[in-house]
Amino acid sequence: MMDKHAYDTYYRTLLPALVSKVEEFRLFQYEKADIQTLWSYLTKKKWKAVEAEPPLSKLVADVLSVKPGEYMNFTQVNAYKSPEWGARISEDEMSFLFEKPENRE
Repeated sequence: MMDKHAYDTYYRTLLPALVSKVEEFRLFQYEKADIQTLWSYLTKKKWKAVEAEPPLSKLVADVLSVKPGEYMNFTQVNAYKSPEWGARISEDEMSFLFEKPENRE
């Protein structure tokens, strides 16, 4: 949580919903999904317009309604904006990129 957001005070309360959503993404083979990136997506994209006293049920619904495509688009755009775009790839990262998926021939 680098930038301060008005909803940062709800982070601990929303943590079970965030964990649940990340676990759901991992079931869909989005292995790199993590809570911090999901929180970043919510604070930078979903919650741009801040309500003074948002109902907790609305915030939970916002977390649980994030679609994998929305999340992945956000992560890809952030990767392109990364200052390390031209950085060298380690051997571990390279082997991961060219690893044969388990369910394919």
